Amino acid sequence: MKRSYKKIIALVFLFTSFFSCEDLTEVNNNPNGIQPDLVNPNLVLPTVLTEAAKAYVNLGYQDIAGVVQHTQKDAWSSGHNDYDWGGNQSWSGYYDILRNNQLVYDRAVAEKLEFHQGVALVMKSFMFGLITDLWGDAPYNTALKGELGKTEDILPAFDSQEAIYTGILADLEKANTLLSKSKAEYSSIVDNVDVYFAGDPTKWRKMANSLALRYYMRISAKKADVAKAGIEKIVGNAAQYPIMTVNSDDATMSFPGTSDGTSWPANAVYDASGSNYRRIKMAGTFVETLQALKDPRLAIWANKVEVPLVVDAKLPAGTDKIEGGKRYLSPDKVGNTVVDTDPEYVGIPTSFSALPSAYNLNPTPGQTSFNPHVSFLNDIYKAATGPLLKARLISAAEVNFILAEAAFKGWNAGDAKARYEAGVRASLNTWTVGGTANAYLANPGVAYDGTLKQIIEQKWIASWTAATESWFDFRRTGLPALKAGPAAKRQALPVRFYYMQDELNINKTNTSAALDKLEVTNFSQADGKNSAWSKPWIVQGTGKPW
Repeated sequence: MKRSYKKIIALVFLFTSFFSCEDLTEVNNNPNGIQPDLVNPNLVLPTVLTEAAKAYVNLGYQDIAGVVQHTQKDAWSSGHNDYDWGGNQSWSGYYDILRNNQLVYDRAVAEKLEFHQGVALVMKSFMFGLITDLWGDAPYNTALKGELGKTEDILPAFDSQEAIYTGILADLEKANTLLSKSKAEYSSIVDNVDVYFAGDPTKWRKMANSLALRYYMRISAKKADVAKAGIEKIVGNAAQYPIMTVNSDDATMSFPGTSDGTSWPANAVYDASGSNYRRIKMAGTFVETLQALKDPRLAIWANKVEVPLVVDAKLPAGTDKIEGGKRYLSPDKVGNTVVDTDPEYVGIPTSFSALPSAYNLNPTPGQTSFNPHVSFLNDIYKAATGPLLKARLISAAEVNFILAEAAFKGWNAGDAKARYEAGVRASLNTWTVGGTANAYLANPGVAYDGTLKQIIEQKWIASWTAATESWFDFRRTGLPALKAGPAAKRQALPVRFYYMQDELNINKTNTSAALDKLEVTNFSQADGKNSAWSKPWIVQGTGKPW
């Protein structure tokens, strides 16, 4: 045995000596890993697209849906209902997506893949747009360079919000050109890698130009001439600048539903208790608006109340009973408590209490609340996957409402009424009730009345599960005229996210410079400059939203 062991050692030594002169850079390559300078962009692109879509829907279906009063939570609710965000909202995940996207772009340039370059520029614009929309000034031109190792690369300067929007619009213009060929003229397109458009360059081009419309309108209160010229250029040159006009153009991503990470957020399939689904309820503001307009989308988004309340003065004192699926109460059992006895849909009032689960005489208030007297979301939102469970990054409905607003302003963007009605129809089609469009558009409050209030209200409704757009519209216009509830952290809706503590500590000089450019308001209060109520450049001097 000893002799055999010595022979093995000798063989190992021989082979080690033989290969000792091999280039160590080749030896240290991981054969199972992906080398950044060699990777096929098709291997990285799916991660960029799926993670971007998940980040966007998580905002629009979670806390920002609380800000714009689509939903309220009845347990663990302070962030969602009250804007108590804790001052540590991180953009790290967004920059992770951008780093991967930069790799896609760099490899596409190296391989002369124009389709992939165009897609990467669209996604760069989308993600940087989201960052600056949420926080304000942010690392942009000097971001994503940490591997270079210099101090200015590791601790990048913040670009102004104005400069970021300008860069985004320039990149979208470049993407429009890169994506202007037919699919047959590009190489290396793999359809199933593209989870939005299955490798269709025309649809990506429409997304690029539709995002440009979004950002031109975003800056319209600050740079009206630039916004007007940009929107009119796109609308006036349809062949050169195609945009989303029908539902099949929408930038959406479905959820496979095969694991928690590939499923609709807050589903009940991978949450054994179902608590995430159970906590999210319809907001009273939203329910009452939809009911007043006789909106058919309400039934798609919400369940009817399981056990309606009936308060009847004819009942004997002390009555509190359930009969025939209704809970009957005598007035003395209600007292001064405000209750909603609507027999169909009941929403939770906005930030009305530190214990929102107690609303409407809930028999089980607290963190394990199961309130049968308010409207749960539709059962479709319990599922991990489904035909309506999609991340919607930008849609034909949004584009038409943008153009309706542009036309309302007197810009050359078509007929405001026709654009408005096209936006309503597109949203109704998205939610499977397109057959009701004619009747719905004739309803009082829906029939076009030539006001910006109505355009933004319908855009707010259409942004269900994509609520970030409504938040940014509210910040820009003050519409809809949403009010904070009595338990909210401040008596006004917030206008931005806090810079996270890590950024304040590690990149202190650059973050401090960005903070100095925020406008402190009466609602900033103890937060100081780094407040969700300090105004970024986009609304400074506009008098909006409050």
